[in-house]
Amino acid sequence: MPHLVILYTANLDRPVAEGGTDMTALCRSLADTMLAVRDEAGQPVFPPGGVRVLAYPAPHFAVADGGAAGRAAGGSGDYGFVYLNLRMGRGRSPSTHSVAGNALLACARSHFEPQLAHQHIGVTLQIDEGPEVFDAKTSSLHPLFKKP
Repeated sequence: MPHLVILYTANLDRPVAEGGTDMTALCRSLADTMLAVRDEAGQPVFPPGGVRVLAYPAPHFAVADGGAAGRAAGGSGDYGFVYLNLRMGRGRSPSTHSVAGNALLACARSHFEPQLAHQHIGVTLQIDEGPEVFDAKTSSLHPLFKKP
């Protein structure tokens, strides 16, 4: 952990010139943002070997009124939506939650700036932290980032 899962309307999978976006680039930018987040003591918040950003398109979706208001406003009515959910382990301060959330939202806002300027799109970011009832892991990634 931490894992950032992105669910998005599949209409955003079009080429950038057609109003879509590069989701792989967004994933990398968000992962890099997570790796740069520091707590109040200046320590990294997220372990490099634990950072995961995964994006899944929703091929079937209904957003808002189906595009009626967008068409009435002179647009295509082709709404897009992106839901980013960061799940992290317990123990971080509310300040750290805010720092991480604001950094991730700024990254997403920057990435989606072209779409936000020219089409109707919603972007939501939520951070969940909770009591795990079972949490087991196995990984050969973490040793890569351990200092000798």
